[in-house]
Amino acid sequence: MYIVFLGAPGAGKGTQAATVAGKLKLAHIATGDMFREAQKQETELAKQARVYMEKGVLVPDDITIKMVLERISAPDCEQGVIFDGFPRTLEQAKALDEALVKQDKMIDNVVYIKVSEAELLERLSGRWICRQCQTPYHMVNSPPRTKGRCDRCGGELYQRPDDTPETVKERLRVYFAETAPLIDYHNRAGKLLEVDGEGGVDEVRERILESLEKGSVK
Repeated sequence: MYIVFLGAPGAGKGTQAATVAGKLKLAHIATGDMFREAQKQETELAKQARVYMEKGVLVPDDITIKMVLERISAPDCEQGVIFDGFPRTLEQAKALDEALVKQDKMIDNVVYIKVSEAELLERLSGRWICRQCQTPYHMVNSPPRTKGRCDRCGGELYQRPDDTPETVKERLRVYFAETAPLIDYHNRAGKLLEVDGEGGVDEVRERILESLEKGSVK
């Protein structure tokens, strides 16, 4: 079973992908983790990827897909895989599908965790960090006892530039622009499972598992 998880920044995609993979006994492949692991490896593919990572630019799709195919050939992927963070664009999705077909494999389902833009904005722009001990806070979900001060060390709380409302809005705009064609592509293929991502973590996970169970019955 090969499943792709899609979701905007703040939708909880990474958390849900990891927990659902554990529940279904599938390997969890997050491309961010895969690239970090490549920094330590000496395979030819890892060396090629490192050239781009060290320049601070995106690893080309062809190298990324080769790395993904290499990863899913590992023993822990025999039962299947949940892809987290890849494919991100329509071009990547088409290229991955073509590569999998050559191995007599295919993406079975695509779970799209849908969260309203207003909710995403609240989740992402509410994050603050302690300058001294780096403890994270959220102004709505886990606020500090004293405004602007860390509960743990009393340090000043600050907001990272990429967590300001203006920056978050731009990140979401870019995400939705990139992902709209991807969602349509999977929907037309009959593989898209849209899941309401608002509510508690456990509640959303149960919705995903239920959706996957129904989706697997063709």
